[in-house]
Amino acid sequence: MTQTQSERSRTYSWTDPAEHAGRLGRVGGLELLRAMASGALPPPPVMHLIDMGAMEVEEGSVTVHLDPREFHYNPLGTVHGGVLSTLLDTAAACSVHSTLPAGVAYTTLDLNVKFLRPVTVASGRLCCRGDVLQRGRRTALAEARLTDGSGRLVAHATSSCLIFDLPAV
Repeated sequence: MTQTQSERSRTYSWTDPAEHAGRLGRVGGLELLRAMASGALPPPPVMHLIDMGAMEVEEGSVTVHLDPREFHYNPLGTVHGGVLSTLLDTAAACSVHSTLPAGVAYTTLDLNVKFLRPVTVASGRLCCRGDVLQRGRRTALAEARLTDGSGRLVAHATSSCLIFDLPAV
């Protein structure tokens, strides 16, 4: 592929993801997420990959932020839906994680996303809040709302998560 415009570059680094995996069975989700939010535990690599910003955590609710950048763009000149979906999945699933005790994990079963308006650099800082709607013994339902810098809803998602016990170590 030949480039006809001036190229831009971006570099980033991350910490060993085993730090998170090693804590999974030993601490509850709320404690783990609060350690990430405070900086006591480094964020997972995906947060560096898309340059996700601050995280706010309370039991049953997680909020993440992202400043849209050109490197998030698709060929249409808007933030790629996969980046927005990653924010929505992170906020919804982490809200479920915040309710889980030590030794219990989760995985997203499905994510149903509705994109409501385009997002660009001009949209301002994005705020994505996830909330648990219902949590049972084996499944949980959560939603996430993504707003732009003006507080307008730009995307919405619902997510079902499977809850399971981690194998004893």
